[in-house]
Amino acid sequence: MNISKKLFQDIEYLEYLESFLTESRVERFKEVLKNRTRHITIVAEDVYQLHNTSAVMRSCEVFGVQDLRVIEQKFGKRIDKEIALGAEKWVDIHRYNTVQNSIDDIRAQGYQIVATTPHVDAFHLEDFDITKPSAVFFGTEKSGLSPEIIEQADTYIKIPMVGFTESLNISVSAAIIIQNLTTRIRHSDLNWQLTEEELLEKRIDWARKSIKDIDFVTERYLEQKV
Repeated sequence: MNISKKLFQDIEYLEYLESFLTESRVERFKEVLKNRTRHITIVAEDVYQLHNTSAVMRSCEVFGVQDLRVIEQKFGKRIDKEIALGAEKWVDIHRYNTVQNSIDDIRAQGYQIVATTPHVDAFHLEDFDITKPSAVFFGTEKSGLSPEIIEQADTYIKIPMVGFTESLNISVSAAIIIQNLTTRIRHSDLNWQLTEEELLEKRIDWARKSIKDIDFVTERYLEQKV
């Protein structure tokens, strides 16, 4: 069933859906959404190993980043649900078929392009300016980010390392950076939380994903509205 945008903004529809959920489930949704943010978004470019993309998505969910963007210019693959452990239900996935499409779309949404790389003059993680909405790009396992992203990035970030190895696995790097940035924005005065409209939309979305036979339930609701 196609659900209109208006229905996703309908408080009465939300109340109807939540009548099918336990009170503790509803309260859990509210509590989790208090810590959700779109001030930061994560972008994974052509990650070859499927479990790495899934692990990055899991880190987004655990640390409260609502949106994961996946560039599939070379490797178009589904999310590994076993590794994601259900995170795909709670994180919004945005897919791009080219690097340039991703950059153009993300910039149009007001984000600065942040490239993660140890090979250029980059800000150390703890020194990175969190005040601007940021899309943090992570590259492939072997070669890192493509030159296309490196050249168009607004700024760069790296994890300080003191050993012989120059890089970490993408899923490890993403977890470290996501945890650091989300913790810092939560302790800041920034307006980092979801808007009231976004909160309503996500509560409806999550309630729908929690109800069996949701199409039938929605049809009953619409019939009552006539």
